[in-house]
Amino acid sequence: MAASVREKQAAALKRMLNFNTSPLKNTAAEPVWKVLIYDRFGQDIISPLLAVKELRDMGITLHLLLHSDRDPIPDVPAIYFVMPTEENIDRICQDLRNQLYESYYLNFISAISRSKLEDIASAALSANAVTQVTKVFDQYLNFITLEDDMFILCNQNKELISYHAINKPDIMDTEMEAIMDTIVDSLFCFFVTLGAVPIIRCPRGNAAEMVAVKLDKKLRENLRDARNSLFTGDNMGAGQFSFQRPLFVLADRNLDLATPLHHTWTYQALIHDVLDFHLNRVSMDESVGSEASPSGARPKKKNKKSYDLTAADKFWQKHKGSPFPEVAESVQEELDTYRAQEDEVKRLKSIMGLEGEDEGPISSISMSDNTAKLTSAVSSLPELLEKKRLIDLHTNVATAVLDHIKSRKLDVYFEYEEKLMSKSTLEKSLLDIISDPDAGTPEDKMRLFLIFYITALQPPSETDLDQYKKALLETGCDLSSLNYIKQWKAFTKIAATPSNYGNSGVKPMGQSVVINYLVRKNRVFKVFFFQNLPVTRILDNLMEMKSNPAKPGKRVLYGCSELFNAGQFIKQLSSLGQK
Repeated sequence: MAASVREKQAAALKRMLNFNTSPLKNTAAEPVWKVLIYDRFGQDIISPLLAVKELRDMGITLHLLLHSDRDPIPDVPAIYFVMPTEENIDRICQDLRNQLYESYYLNFISAISRSKLEDIASAALSANAVTQVTKVFDQYLNFITLEDDMFILCNQNKELISYHAINKPDIMDTEMEAIMDTIVDSLFCFFVTLGAVPIIRCPRGNAAEMVAVKLDKKLRENLRDARNSLFTGDNMGAGQFSFQRPLFVLADRNLDLATPLHHTWTYQALIHDVLDFHLNRVSMDESVGSEASPSGARPKKKNKKSYDLTAADKFWQKHKGSPFPEVAESVQEELDTYRAQEDEVKRLKSIMGLEGEDEGPISSISMSDNTAKLTSAVSSLPELLEKKRLIDLHTNVATAVLDHIKSRKLDVYFEYEEKLMSKSTLEKSLLDIISDPDAGTPEDKMRLFLIFYITALQPPSETDLDQYKKALLETGCDLSSLNYIKQWKAFTKIAATPSNYGNSGVKPMGQSVVINYLVRKNRVFKVFFFQNLPVTRILDNLMEMKSNPAKPGKRVLYGCSELFNAGQFIKQLSSLGQK
């Protein structure tokens, strides 16, 4: 199977950290010790792909931010991994003048302009450090890979290319051009790393078409210069050019505004929705425990606990797309398996006389057999400890998610929204859920109503709309986002949009019981999956030329200009509605 974009970007980073030469495999040679200097953009690219241990294995003794206070280390080479911005170039020139390191390997995340390269050359010349600047490389790694099949364009300054930035009414032509250029630069870097020239498809007359035209032009200009093309010959770096061209579908967010607002029911999506999930790291308040504070004392401050959910976590890889009740059951099963293995080790230790009371005389055959078993158990101890760490991790994360589900009744919202989007029969009126003080936050209620409004075949009458508005205001909702959606729906004339979701998209997947271990009481939820989203149907039609149903084995990569949860999206819509 072809290497994923995650593997290719990680390989490119490892090559860079080995002074832009391919690292030797199966070598026992001591690595060259060096310092890694990055900016915030470089940090965001590296952190989801390489752990600190991997950096140390490659000889990175220190990794520091470019604009932090750094002491001189004159005997060590420094590898820089930064964006070619004015501030970064100035700081690099300052480092050259201060003679901070023995040698400098300058790696730019995206291509550096000739003028900025001349600025570095002038600084090196004036600092008498020309021989110390050993290599200068354009790495074309200006995107962040979160999974094998998912990437985002940026994390720093993401508000500059956000939905709000592109759709604000007072945007200038120069601002829009700058946004499009930023997106195109990141997409170009993605395809250079992937080593593939795509077939581009997009709708006409919106931002997606602007990006497609600019990207097409940039790809053609690069391919035209065969000697310096990034898609052929030795310039490929970590990518490996293939004549099997991928289909690149560019879609505008306005194609489907309901899905980002939808309450979800799968493990990964729930974590992203209700917890602080950022670049594969989830942060949450650590439980303080049941100890009461002494009378008159200040309450204990909650500590922040962070967990990395990476590709090395087998439980995460297996269950991140599973419905939450199944995840809860799987956590319990993993815990039971671990306890059984732990009890077996304790039993063997007891038989061997390593703990507990004397069990009496042991035969040599029995002794030998138990010794072999104990040796095997001890050798698997590191694996057992890692398993326990992952069980504790997912127990804590799942418990935090469950607290949100119970306090906000997210299962009710999920099921109701699925029925709205699939045009199924509703058992409860929308007004009842909005008016229920125990059902969710004002944001949850606003999300539900916006989905109702977007997917409705006919907008509600003015009388009904006033009733909904009154109920929403009484629960503390901000109606600015509704103002924008009304304008958007009127402007784009999308009366037929609901049919794009399909009436058969929601399929019940049976019932699952959330385990007592997490819930402390039995609770049954129906689990649904929405399969016929607008983007999914467009992709199927393009892949199959509008004839055959989807064939197995198609590999799909998902990318987005920015990664936001529903709360952040609501804020963007509200900001647009206020204008």
